[in-house]
Amino acid sequence: MTGFRDVLVVSDLDGTLLDHETYSWDAARPALDVLRSGGAGLVLASSKTAAEISDLRDAIQFPDWPSIVENGSGLLEPGEDPQADLGGDTPLYQTLRSAIAGLPAGFRGFGDMTEKEVSERTGLTLSAAQKARMRRFSEPGVWEADSAGFDAFLAAAQKASLTVQRGGRFTTLSFGGTKADKVVELVDRFKPRHTIVLGDAPNDVEMLRQADHGVIVANQSSAELSPLPGEDQGRIRRTTRPGPEGWADAVLDILQEISQMKETGTHG
Repeated sequence: MTGFRDVLVVSDLDGTLLDHETYSWDAARPALDVLRSGGAGLVLASSKTAAEISDLRDAIQFPDWPSIVENGSGLLEPGEDPQADLGGDTPLYQTLRSAIAGLPAGFRGFGDMTEKEVSERTGLTLSAAQKARMRRFSEPGVWEADSAGFDAFLAAAQKASLTVQRGGRFTTLSFGGTKADKVVELVDRFKPRHTIVLGDAPNDVEMLRQADHGVIVANQSSAELSPLPGEDQGRIRRTTRPGPEGWADAVLDILQEISQMKETGTHG
């Protein structure tokens, strides 16, 4: 294969680059090695915090690329210290917490919980729960009052210009921003000729649509995504194997296609 300095890969983590059960990325190693040796960029995109993502970014040896953190509400830039915000001391996070405090009572965020409580609610180890509480841009939490009060809470959050994302376990509040927004921003910054975006869940669909090559990674633990625009033309494809195995299959196949286009002069 030829060099890939004009390729930017953006990848979701859990169930995509990371195995759904073990969180291992080892099966993706062959494709990661080709990306690294070819000079391609790799941006990790997740709901995880900067502190959670930083160690993984170092482990896969792509420390010189930004990561999309907290579900698109922020970025972790290369060289930025993810531990600097222990305790949630950033001005933006404190402003967000103040805005939430002005809403109808009943929401209990990570900032209101101890590491032990976050660990119990998420299944994370205490050290991992500590990193999950190192918030910069968003506040996940649970609604502890009656359901009727939750509707009033949501209405008040909207009036306060907060973005609310409801997941299976937590409701997350932020001042906005999605993974797709950050993909657009980073493509504008780096201006790659080829973009490859990989994900496995409904919240990845918007960023898949931004890609030259979108990949839906098989996830046997969730319902299959409905057909997306672009699949009929091959711009979006699906893997047969799940997690990092499927991730590696798709990335290597697309890189081979890009190499062939370069060699035949059919692109760029």
